[in-house]
Amino acid sequence: MCDDNTVIDADKYLGAMTRRRFGALAAGTALAAMLPPVANAQATTAKEVKVKTPDGECDALFVHPTKGTHPAVLMWPDILGLRPAFRQMATRLAESGYAVLCINPYYRDASAPVVEVGESFQDESTREKVMPMYRNLSAKTHQTDARALVNWLDAQEAVDTQRKIGTMGYCMGGPIVMRTAAVAAERIGAACSYHGGGLVTDKSDSPHLLIPLMQAKFLIAVADNDDEREPKTKVLLADSFMEHQLEAEIEVYEGAMHGWCVLDSRVYNHEPAEKAWARTLALFRRAL
Repeated sequence: MCDDNTVIDADKYLGAMTRRRFGALAAGTALAAMLPPVANAQATTAKEVKVKTPDGECDALFVHPTKGTHPAVLMWPDILGLRPAFRQMATRLAESGYAVLCINPYYRDASAPVVEVGESFQDESTREKVMPMYRNLSAKTHQTDARALVNWLDAQEAVDTQRKIGTMGYCMGGPIVMRTAAVAAERIGAACSYHGGGLVTDKSDSPHLLIPLMQAKFLIAVADNDDEREPKTKVLLADSFMEHQLEAEIEVYEGAMHGWCVLDSRVYNHEPAEKAWARTLALFRRAL
């Protein structure tokens, strides 16, 4: 998860990047233009939806191919929540043939977006805004949200319920992906974590302790600087997945900083981000 170490590492990595330059990138036009076109891209339909949960209504983007039914994917954003960058990422995945629900994890406190374009976790004002909302989440809310969102997806006409569901999470979304794969094990066929923090902790609610309940195939894409601080995490995960006979691709992406996969991140790194995206699509083709 994003923390003070993330801020320090990013500042070193960014050097002299100005707020104005980052704001232009975060607006999405420059970064979106860098993305290769989706091969055989399908026309998509997008709509804003609200999903009932035990704690209220979760606002979300639901985007899917306009025609036919398709495997569903539940996307959990990073600590800055649902915003234009994640809308672009969800749409790109839908163009590849998936019915994608990208949610606002902070719906208990505010509707999305909770940050403005150009705001970054590196900014103290942004951290002061999002951290109270982040602290209102817990292992319990992750699980109750996951159940409600998976059930909602299975009720949609655009979703092929004969096929498994995928789930993907960035930063704080990594642990939520793990918990989703446990509480909806019979439906989750593929689970992907990108620079996820807190996958292995010393607490009783550590996500890795739920691996015995899971049935999915996994992609764990690890940031280089996260691995430097917690080199044992990948080993513990690999051992646990192997013990329970679950397929898992676990890789440290050399030179990629925490946050490298997200389009509007100040440390977005195109080449390793595209590698992780390609590995995701390969997993979804096999598992969903």
